[in-house]
Amino acid sequence: MSRPPPERVLDARYLEPPGPFVQTMEMLDTLAPGEQMLLLLYREPHPLYRVLQQNGHRWSVELQPDGTFEILITC
Repeated sequence: MSRPPPERVLDARYLEPPGPFVQTMEMLDTLAPGEQMLLLLYREPHPLYRVLQQNGHRWSVELQPDGTFEILITC
């Protein structure tokens, strides 16, 4: 699947919890409506999905061959 390039990328693959969640929320606060960010993780962040849904954000997930979850989040 071909995606448009995101405005921001957060590579949180090597951060310990709650770092990925905190940094994701901080970055989301800087995005304008319609902007996107790409979150890279080695695990699927199910608690984050609930928060994104509650705040009206959309997201899609692609699992890469190296085990990276690419989560494209749209404000």
